[in-house]
Amino acid sequence: MANSKYEYVKSFEQSDVLLPNTWIVVRIDGRGFHKLSDKYGFEKPNDRRALDLMNAAAVDVMKELPDLNIAYGVSDEYSFVFHPSCQLFERRSAKLVSTIVSTFTASYIYRWPTFFPSTPLEPPHLPTFDGRAVLYPTTKILRDYMSWRQVDCHINNLYNTTFWAMVQKGGMSNKDAEKELQGTVSSDKNEILFKRFGINYNNEPEIFKKGSVVYRQYQLEDPTSTSKDSETGEPPEPETQKEMSRSQQDKLRKLRRKAQVVVEHVDIIKDDFWNRRPWILSNRPGRLPTES
Repeated sequence: MANSKYEYVKSFEQSDVLLPNTWIVVRIDGRGFHKLSDKYGFEKPNDRRALDLMNAAAVDVMKELPDLNIAYGVSDEYSFVFHPSCQLFERRSAKLVSTIVSTFTASYIYRWPTFFPSTPLEPPHLPTFDGRAVLYPTTKILRDYMSWRQVDCHINNLYNTTFWAMVQKGGMSNKDAEKELQGTVSSDKNEILFKRFGINYNNEPEIFKKGSVVYRQYQLEDPTSTSKDSETGEPPEPETQKEMSRSQQDKLRKLRRKAQVVVEHVDIIKDDFWNRRPWILSNRPGRLPTES
């Protein structure tokens, strides 16, 4: 582009390149979704249609951005994870966040009629999302983050399930139900659900209790034979940004595009999930399920 006397304004732009060799988590949240859920009559405490819509939009994001390794969603939030070696958009925070937020929002609105055919969207009550990028320096801390979100899902869902049972089935006011639940622990809520309403919380749908995990599916590994370094006996370290050239990154993207993106509602706190799917943390695609 030709130089001009106005080009000096570029000097006001600030670099927002994220630190290299760190896990990038782009977390998006619905804006004003309490009002949105009331406007369109979301079921309480959980609306399966709304959750399935969130998951469908997340799958679209994963397909659009093969650099993503995994995503986790609950309620009106989703966390999308990039490997430390990711060089997409030169690791510029604004580009990564805005691309995920805009792609997710576009898909959410486009797919809305499929999940809510009788309640079309009406301005100004349109779904919007905000986002932010957070860096995690180690795999352990990344897993702790994912565990935190799933624990939070369980805690909030147990509370909401109990609260709305007291209101909808017990005839209590919102204020009285909230007051009675103050200071209670999980066992108290489970007892209220079972003794008053005959609800066994363990039988609630897994999507409500565990949230949704979105990732690319390859052949599951035997946890007892997870790949380890031949010299140290430890799991191999993730490839760093310096170790992967642009051509290697492009090759990985092509391999990832061939894999099916799946949605599951499983425990991601225990090691089993990660050991059976080592490609998520290693960033090395496995064998497709159709391969022998």
